[in-house]
Amino acid sequence: MNLQSPKATIEKSAQETFDFLCDIKNFETLMPENISKFEVLGEDKFLFALKGMPEIVLKKKETVAPNKVVLGAAGGKLDFSLTANIIEITENSSEVQLSFAGEFNTMMAMMIKKPISKFIETLAANMPEAV
Repeated sequence: MNLQSPKATIEKSAQETFDFLCDIKNFETLMPENISKFEVLGEDKFLFALKGMPEIVLKKKETVAPNKVVLGAAGGKLDFSLTANIIEITENSSEVQLSFAGEFNTMMAMMIKKPISKFIETLAANMPEAV
């Protein structure tokens, strides 16, 4: 299953946006309002939970400055990645699009597609103010 957020335009350089997304503590400011838990577990790992959903641990898996930050599931039953693709528009603005990729059985995919789509759309929508 592959999902993409709408593109978010950010009034910061690609490098500044990249640096913001590399600091996993900053993801708390991007989370939706229905977050019930957010906890930093280390320099490159955090746990979060949305109301009515199980806790998810994300770990920074790959960074390619200043264009890409990849977070992946750290343990748990689901294997997936969340990639932030950063494109420089001008010296002081950039564009970010989030991509979610995971291998799920058909039943699981049907159950999680809508909440995951809404989640990545919210993360992207919150970026222009948070970064």
